[in-house]
Amino acid sequence: MAVSHQAYDKDLAARKQRIIDSIAEKLRLHFGRTFEEASETQLYQAVALTVRDAIMERWTASRRARVQQQLKRVYYLSVEFLVGRSLTNNIINLLQDDAYRAALRELNVDLSQLEEVEPEAALGNGGLGRLAACFMDSLATLALPAMGCGIRYEYGLFKQYIIGGAQVEQPDVWLEDGNIWEVPTWDDQMEVRFGGRVVEDWSQGYLNIRYEDTTTVQAVPYDMPIIGYDSDVALSLRLWSAKSPTRIDMASFSRGEYAKAMEQKELAEVISKVLYPEDNHREGKMLRLKQHYFFTSATVQYIIKDFKKRYPDLAMTQLGEKVVIHINDTHPALAIPELMRILMDQEHLSFEDAWNTTRATFAYTNHTVMSEALEKWPVAIYRELLPRIYDITVALNEHYCQQLSAAFPGQWQRISDMAIIAYDQVRMANLAIALSFSVNGVSQQHAQILKSDVFANFNALEPDKFIGITNGITYRRWLMKANPGLARLITDAIGPKWKKDLAYLEDLAPYADDAAFREKFAAVKLQNKQRMAQWIRRNMEIDVDPGAIFDCQAKRLHEYKRQLLNVLRILHLYNTLLAHPNLDMPKRVFLFAAKASPGYTRAKLIIRLINAAADLINKTPQVRDKIQVVFLPNYCVSLAEVLIPSADISEQISTAGKEASGTGNMKFMLNGALTLGTLDGANVEIAQQVGMDNIYIFGGTAEQNADLYRTGAYHASDLYMQNPQLKAAVDLLIDERMPGDRHMQFADLYQSLLSGDPGNIADPYLLLNDFASYLLASEKTDRDYVKPDIWWRKAVLNSAKAGVFSSDRTIGEYNARIWHLSPIRMK
Repeated sequence: MAVSHQAYDKDLAARKQRIIDSIAEKLRLHFGRTFEEASETQLYQAVALTVRDAIMERWTASRRARVQQQLKRVYYLSVEFLVGRSLTNNIINLLQDDAYRAALRELNVDLSQLEEVEPEAALGNGGLGRLAACFMDSLATLALPAMGCGIRYEYGLFKQYIIGGAQVEQPDVWLEDGNIWEVPTWDDQMEVRFGGRVVEDWSQGYLNIRYEDTTTVQAVPYDMPIIGYDSDVALSLRLWSAKSPTRIDMASFSRGEYAKAMEQKELAEVISKVLYPEDNHREGKMLRLKQHYFFTSATVQYIIKDFKKRYPDLAMTQLGEKVVIHINDTHPALAIPELMRILMDQEHLSFEDAWNTTRATFAYTNHTVMSEALEKWPVAIYRELLPRIYDITVALNEHYCQQLSAAFPGQWQRISDMAIIAYDQVRMANLAIALSFSVNGVSQQHAQILKSDVFANFNALEPDKFIGITNGITYRRWLMKANPGLARLITDAIGPKWKKDLAYLEDLAPYADDAAFREKFAAVKLQNKQRMAQWIRRNMEIDVDPGAIFDCQAKRLHEYKRQLLNVLRILHLYNTLLAHPNLDMPKRVFLFAAKASPGYTRAKLIIRLINAAADLINKTPQVRDKIQVVFLPNYCVSLAEVLIPSADISEQISTAGKEASGTGNMKFMLNGALTLGTLDGANVEIAQQVGMDNIYIFGGTAEQNADLYRTGAYHASDLYMQNPQLKAAVDLLIDERMPGDRHMQFADLYQSLLSGDPGNIADPYLLLNDFASYLLASEKTDRDYVKPDIWWRKAVLNSAKAGVFSSDRTIGEYNARIWHLSPIRMK
């Protein structure tokens, strides 16, 4: 039954007053302050504590219900969880957005500004971590029993500054004032051992493993509750922090050897300091391997502890009936031999029983076709750091190779390619495939490439194991939170049911033909562009025109994502406008946002080039009136929440066949941006949803690109010589007009396109091959943008067709096809 406006207003007033009273109480009891006396940080924490209280009730009840109902549980292991700020998202999921905003307005506080006080959890880098965070949101919304498990990085990746056009990395000290959303769970601390020697003892009639001279690190879990939207269920995101069991060496301290006294503590705790330490040297490789084993060992130890506590009557061989361990990419694959270790060494299962139990418990999501991202560890480091795990991995490899030999007799190269250990390397992707009952790609194209190319041999052995489940995003954050104006407009048009099920967004499609609705849609976009322009002015002291096309490329900086192709187009426009200053074209602002790995020299050079191109354009009057380039520093979730709603064009221009899926493409699409991209990853499915008339596709397909690589028929230098526009743009890379601290600073990029690196083809990501097609597609966006009826019809249809890319749909598919969990039933 519908609620009357009068009843709603009365309820809102009551909720508002309860919130004000609760905030006042938190300020008084926790900080000894009144509203008038409280600092901005104290007020934020007081508000957060009121939200936290509501979540804690659901968290406690959810855990109790799951235990009582003895439900199967999935543990989602990921080295990244890019959760973003939590305050407003939690308020939205609790359905209290209107009440909190009203309460804070009465206190002369803006919720959006207050949230900026919250330090952003530096627990990820890009799509991998953001996907994991979206999945936790959807798992809670769908009431599925789950726990996310990762590392509580003290400094995360890094905070990016742009100084003199170059990326400069600084520590991201997000935990400086603590994390109000986490709870340390001291009872679940685990010991993780590294190095030393393994001693086998058969004196008691069974194998007893003893460790000598090991280094022990204490894994302390910090749990963050994850609340679902309009749900009574709250799940746990468990993040492990490394601590030394010995806080200080008092003997060394007493001798005045103060640095040595703290050495063991520092060496232990460095494990959870930084995400993705550089691994181009031995120490970096050792640290990364330590990180991966640290959190997977602690997690698997906890899983076994919890299983034995909850199900004392079940045999350990029945673990897979109550537990699924899902590894998000290869980083957590060490959980596999760790489970084998516990089953054999502590639970005394036979190797065969441990093998079968492990294979019934693990599922693996692959996120890349890039060979360098399929982790491989040098045997020497693996054996030195994890001696018992190495012994078990050798046994797993021997057992698996026996199976391969039976399946492929005499095909030694095939067996070698599939082996877990070969050529002095431990191959984590092969380990994950061999010991998992399910392997999935993250788009339909990606899954097909895995089956037909990257893992074709494995697919021939177990064809039913490989499936495709297309990624999704949580629209609560990426529309309801990031773009409340559009969310209200959609609700006014089709009602609120889409907030619970994004499939209903399809009801918006007829409004693409409604001129009045298109006008409102465009007005919301303009407001978001004005907000983005204000952000740029406030943070960068640069003015941009909200009336221009906002052309956005925001993602991790990698050569295959082809930010360099975008820059070549910009340099072409620079040349064109120099020659034709009166060219009739809509003004365009190119917005870039990306972090480059600190050791990825070429990626960092591309950032310098983007900023050099911005300077070149800015000092050329006849060009800067038509185009502008802005590099947005320190791309993160909160910046994405401002940028994505403002975008007119979503640049998804990776080399077809290289991007597994992408999720930024879905976020931009949901917010009414039109995709300019290749048929790569989930772009293929976006094109299927919106139709080719409502997306701007260019470039070679994955199949065509594979043919170029396979036949060796690609010659970048020929294209360079044949296309004067392309040549002129590429030549600007080494032109003395290009700003910078030295001439020819971009010669490396020039050479990579025309002659290549030693042992590699020139232009390995086919930028020059797709350049002409890219220009044509870009020019088509110009022509459509100046025709509002055409442009905004396309934009509305993109939003309307985004329902299939909900992470709720994705998680529902994971559950139906892989996990087979029953929802938690709440009273």
